Amino acid sequence: MENRHKILLVDDDSDLLAMYQEVLTGLPGDPEIFTTDSGARAVTMLDEQPFRLLITDLKMPRMDGLQLLSVVRRKHPNLRTIVLTSVVDEQFRSRVYALGVDLFWQKPATESEIEMFRETVASLVEREDQEGFRGMQSKSLVDIIQLECLSQGSPVLRITNGPLVGRIWIVAGELIDAEAGHLTGVEAFQHILSWKAGSFEVLTPEPDRPRTINIPYNALLLESAQAIDEASADKGSKRNTGNDPLGAMEGLDFFIALRPDSATPVETRNIENVERFVALTRNALERFQALGDHLNVGSPDTIVGLNPLRNIGMTTQGEVEFCIGWEPSVGAAPEVRDATKKASALWAS
Repeated sequence: MENRHKILLVDDDSDLLAMYQEVLTGLPGDPEIFTTDSGARAVTMLDEQPFRLLITDLKMPRMDGLQLLSVVRRKHPNLRTIVLTSVVDEQFRSRVYALGVDLFWQKPATESEIEMFRETVASLVEREDQEGFRGMQSKSLVDIIQLECLSQGSPVLRITNGPLVGRIWIVAGELIDAEAGHLTGVEAFQHILSWKAGSFEVLTPEPDRPRTINIPYNALLLESAQAIDEASADKGSKRNTGNDPLGAMEGLDFFIALRPDSATPVETRNIENVERFVALTRNALERFQALGDHLNVGSPDTIVGLNPLRNIGMTTQGEVEFCIGWEPSVGAAPEVRDATKKASALWAS
């Protein structure tokens, strides 16, 4: 079978290598299992043929797991990776995830842990590439939270989605708190979970963080998914009524309308830290106004900024200033400019 995926196991303990190879034999799709006891040899093997997944120990002589992962990140950025280690250390966990590793996993000891590990590897190998959160390749936020809880981790996850920032606290595999802007607890968690992509980082554990979430993580994930589905249905229903012209615009992500003489926005949509956003919008518009004056070309008509996660358009209608966020699907700069002008005109009308 020429299309069989390949898995590379790296560990300086030959007995463990043999055990892992046996555990992973016969996975769905029947991937080929390769082994080596050397990080340097692993680099050579990865250069010689394409692998789907790398599973490596951390503590090895000469080239250790962290050094191997650093090389892999540079030379094979799309390779899926798992750290399998007996070292249970949050600093190691943070360093590993900072290298873009998919999963930090304590070496399984029981039958149930072995079966869970086997299922996780099968999922990583078979899953098609998709959008996700950078730092755990091809992962949704649900995947990240489930893996952290299953591995009994205690991280603080800081999630960034454009101008939005949220935090989720996990202690010994239990989800205990979340915050996003002025939201906290379950409400903040559900809001963060609605973000489809972005980036995240693992912060120093906070075991003494007060607990505000008392629902088991799996039940909360299910409840949150249902709430997000209901909100999407409500949004679609609102668009179909024709009573909300802005809501009917495809790809509109966030919206803020300001008057120059007021600190309070006329209207906002999907914005958490409003005061900070007002300040950023005003500062950007003032700087571009100053640039136009300096170049003797007058005030800018519409300002467009492009980003892989979100595009932004800024413009004015009469005495009102607008900053509008757009999903990348809206298109390139000309389409974002036209959409921004249309949205501001619809609002002003």
